[in-house]
Amino acid sequence: MIKAFTAGFLLITLSELGDKTFFIAVILAMRHSQRLVFAGVWAALALMTVLSVIVGQAISLLPQIYVNYGEVALFFTFGVKLLYNASRMPADASNAEVQEATAVVEEAEEELPKQPTPLAICLEAFFLTFMAEWGDRTQIATIALAASNDPLGIIIGAILGHGLCAVIAVIGGRMIAGQISERMVTAIGGSLFIIFGAIALLEAQSTG
Repeated sequence: MIKAFTAGFLLITLSELGDKTFFIAVILAMRHSQRLVFAGVWAALALMTVLSVIVGQAISLLPQIYVNYGEVALFFTFGVKLLYNASRMPADASNAEVQEATAVVEEAEEELPKQPTPLAICLEAFFLTFMAEWGDRTQIATIALAASNDPLGIIIGAILGHGLCAVIAVIGGRMIAGQISERMVTAIGGSLFIIFGAIALLEAQSTG
């Protein structure tokens, strides 16, 4: 369980910083109550984590060799793709995630009344985060981890990782948002997936 917890926590924490959902939380926290935004964002990410782990556990019912090497292929594919994307970015590239998150929030804000209720703010943060996270690489990676690791450890580690990123976003996001390099974040994410792929490959060979 400790191994699963560590994997889930590290994967989420290092992958979500600078992600689209991170910037959605940053922008919302600049406009509304930080506590309400945090509650909505973290609830959405926690639900997404639980759903991803359930899917991962369903996949674990397949023959173990397919699960193991599918996990390896997934991590290496994401890793190589992200590293390639990072290599193609100029050092001073503007963060496309910020622009996309801003557009999403602006559209949602138009639907809110001038004096939104606390529930409306929480629901806005929840649904924007949930939709942004759906199909994201961290969701797919969580599914892959849950297919071959202790599900409870993955749930606890991933939810805590999401919580840490959400806290950073709503409290300090305004200060660090402009300092985050898309190229650096992409390269770190790619390196992390390669490392997880290598670990998964060693485990697949040892159990195969």
